[in-house]
Amino acid sequence: MTSTLLSLTALLTASALAAPAAGATPQNDRPVPAAGIPAGWEKVDGDDLAQLPGASDRQQSLTASGGDASGRSASVQADETSNLAVKSVRNGKFTSTEVNYAAPDTGVLRARSTNVTGAWEGFAFEWDEASQTFALKSLANNRYVAVEKNFTGATKNVLRARSTTAGGWERFELYQNEDLSLYAFRSTLNNLFVAMENSYTGPLQYTLRARSAEVTGSWEQFDLYGIDG
Repeated sequence: MTSTLLSLTALLTASALAAPAAGATPQNDRPVPAAGIPAGWEKVDGDDLAQLPGASDRQQSLTASGGDASGRSASVQADETSNLAVKSVRNGKFTSTEVNYAAPDTGVLRARSTNVTGAWEGFAFEWDEASQTFALKSLANNRYVAVEKNFTGATKNVLRARSTTAGGWERFELYQNEDLSLYAFRSTLNNLFVAMENSYTGPLQYTLRARSAEVTGSWEQFDLYGIDG
């Protein structure tokens, strides 16, 4: 019994020494996330995007095969504008601009391509230092991606490549989760994260919409791949 009590006393003493003091600073060098941003997600700026790990060979193979088995982001050139493909984690497909859709859905963004076949799946990420935001320009029709806040029903806040200039409707914040090596987009127009509508049916299945208050899971998670301009 004495031996057991001594062992228990030693264990409690060790636990007390290991526990941080009340009010102590947590041992975490990551900044506190902004309002509405889950822990582990940090805002990305133009320099961060330009400094993604280099893998120029993978950029070339991506166009032919849709990416390698690692599932990790390829490099982008250290330019003011980075040409990227956006892959949904939810369904594993690349985002395409539907330039052939009839109005009012012309240019809608859908995660529906298994490979990056060309300009349909390409987007130029343009960093604006003044607003600290990105604008996305579709390489398929040379139009900026806007959030259709005034649409109603199932298409409210849908993303469409339809603008010739980038204003408030076309501005996005980009966030990265380094542990997951994944990204999330938040529209500055409505402060909502972009989600991929996996449950939609018909021609709008897999549509991208700025409609989530938080990054709840794979619906709002994307991977980025560098592509040739």
